[in-house]
Amino acid sequence: MLDTADRRILEVLQTDASLSLADLSEHVALSRSACGRRLQRLESEGYIKGRVTLLNAEKVGLPLTVFISIKTNQHTSAWATRFQKVVEKLPGVLEVYRMAGETDYLLKAVVPDMPGYDRLYQQLIKAELTDVSAGFVMEEIKSTVALPL
Repeated sequence: MLDTADRRILEVLQTDASLSLADLSEHVALSRSACGRRLQRLESEGYIKGRVTLLNAEKVGLPLTVFISIKTNQHTSAWATRFQKVVEKLPGVLEVYRMAGETDYLLKAVVPDMPGYDRLYQQLIKAELTDVSAGFVMEEIKSTVALPL
């Protein structure tokens, strides 16, 4: 169970995971040793899945974000396994969700341009999809990875 100090640690780390233990403990008003013990526990209990650096997609040549809706008429475990193998191999695909409702799967991907999307599309249809539609991001209004604690 998370207490107030744990939540403070997680909130600060969601903003800047590169902080040293000394800086983190100062931000959350705990001693270094107490903060270190809590941090180690939060990691071992799975509250912290990993620490990453967030890149600017445009700066690294991937300025076009696309959300891809997929419908399929195949709902077998064999097809799902094949589909999972296909999407796992596609480096531009950042997120994949199995959905309830009209769309079976929703993907978030980044590509350099429309020909880049077409290359991604050609790889996706190898999984024998029924309907693929794409929505291209024109403007990012809000983007965060910080969970509300």
